Amino acid sequence: MRQFFKYVLATLVGLVAFSFIGFLVLAGIIGAAASAGEHKKVAANSVLELKLNEPLAERGRDSKFNFGGNNSATGLVNLKEAIRRAKTDGDIKGILLNLGIVQGGMASLEEVRDALIDFKKSGKFVVAYHEIASEKSFYLSSVANEIYLNPQGTLEFNGLSSEVMFYKRLFDKAGIQPYIFRVGSFKSAVEPFFRESFSDSARYQTVSFLNSINGYMVGQVAKARGIDPARLKVISDSMLVHNAPDALRLKLVSKLGYFDEVQDYMRGKLDLAKDKKPNLVTLSEYTKNDEADENEGKTSGNRIAVIYAEGDIVTGKGSDDNIGSTKFAEAIRKARLDDKVKAVVLRINSPGGSSLASDIIYREVVLTKKVKPIIASMSDVAASGGYYIAMACDTIVAHPNTITGSIGVFGVLPNIQPLLADKLGITVDRVTTGKFSDLPTITRPLSEFEKRTLQEEVNRIYADFTSKAAQGRHMPVERLRRLASGRVWSGLEAKSNGLVDVLGDYQDALKIAAARAHLKADDYRVQRLPRQRSEIESLLSTFGMGDDNDEAKTKALKAELGPLYPAYAQYQQLMQMRGVQARLPYTLDIQ
Repeated sequence: MRQFFKYVLATLVGLVAFSFIGFLVLAGIIGAAASAGEHKKVAANSVLELKLNEPLAERGRDSKFNFGGNNSATGLVNLKEAIRRAKTDGDIKGILLNLGIVQGGMASLEEVRDALIDFKKSGKFVVAYHEIASEKSFYLSSVANEIYLNPQGTLEFNGLSSEVMFYKRLFDKAGIQPYIFRVGSFKSAVEPFFRESFSDSARYQTVSFLNSINGYMVGQVAKARGIDPARLKVISDSMLVHNAPDALRLKLVSKLGYFDEVQDYMRGKLDLAKDKKPNLVTLSEYTKNDEADENEGKTSGNRIAVIYAEGDIVTGKGSDDNIGSTKFAEAIRKARLDDKVKAVVLRINSPGGSSLASDIIYREVVLTKKVKPIIASMSDVAASGGYYIAMACDTIVAHPNTITGSIGVFGVLPNIQPLLADKLGITVDRVTTGKFSDLPTITRPLSEFEKRTLQEEVNRIYADFTSKAAQGRHMPVERLRRLASGRVWSGLEAKSNGLVDVLGDYQDALKIAAARAHLKADDYRVQRLPRQRSEIESLLSTFGMGDDNDEAKTKALKAELGPLYPAYAQYQQLMQMRGVQARLPYTLDIQ
């Protein structure tokens, strides 16, 4: 009996201890969540420091409860709002760009860069410091009043590139035979599955839009640094910058110096004594939450709904990292049926995805267009399915360096019978009620009739896509199809050929929406859709609870596979593609 009571007592003590620990964790979570909207009071004579060492996303993710991997992202909305607010904040005297490797698309960087240029109109200073300056981080800092590069640092300025992995040999070794169904010589999204290098058409289009984006970037840097564009192009193409002294000699940076010398510069600007340390305010301390921005100080009952569509387009609800057709159709429908919402801005950063999901969202855009203005604002990428959901909008606004177009569709059906039989020793038998009852199948080869049937379905969807695009662009379908065939264009190219209407940014799209709705600049508030998950919901997801149980698994795989994860993700993408796809050619990563 004594032993019984001992074990019972030990159990009770353990439960009490566990409960106490759980209480402390829960209290910490609640406390952190409650303070999420609170921000450090800015002292007078401060400098806003921007490091941008997290990926740029349309809407930020601040993972305070981040166990087992970094899932944070800097929101473009929050970043631009912080710069805009700092422009008129009497306590902020300047901005320090303390940049290394900036992770973001070219259009996103353009919006940040434009915000910095606007900030300088206040007469306040922008100073940049680099130890290692990537092409993208230098592009941002090129607008600074002074650019400091560490004397032992490096600056990359040798042009842009895009690298693609091809998996044909991997599939050959694994015993996977992909059946490819596509329309258009430029619809090269499937090339990594059956080729070992670019096709001529894929290389041609990539060279075209990459040079367009690079040319625009060089022109902007030349303007900011006061260097002749032709000379700057030579510097870039010939890679004349090898070290810090080269960067100084070629006038890409203002000075070679260490961080303490940057502090000396700021002391001079702030009129501080040599023994006084400049007060630096971080972005997280200064920024406001996602619902701030244009809402601040406005009491109007009118709304402009901004719907953020970022990631792959998928059927169903989707997640925070993609565009679920159900969730986004509901968001657009909500904006359409809300009498307070006078106009809609569809903010798109997507390489496309499911053609069915794209069409579901497209339908809601068409219905909305009948009752109120809806404007598309293209970010880094709005291609294929991303273009599909934009093409019915009243006006399409894109950056000069947006990647868009890719009007085309494809389907992939892998045959894994060789993998099963030759590699694993597994055979498959089947019983059917009809000759084609098991179609689609991945465990046997397709007959010629089956391949022809699937290709005809892809052709039908392509015809529907291009017809709707021609209708939205108010051009003959024959002309539209000459621009289609899956070809990718830069924003500049797309503007010249009529696929987009206006070159501009999110703010331009917002102004157009307000003008179409006959709203004055101070007579509306911004409503952001769809709702983002709270920190508590994100925490539950991390532990495999809540609506999204895949996040913890993805983090673990990234940590386990490291640099091999992209190849694994590409393979998984192939195996999980359902139905006909309207997707950008491969994964474009411009460096």
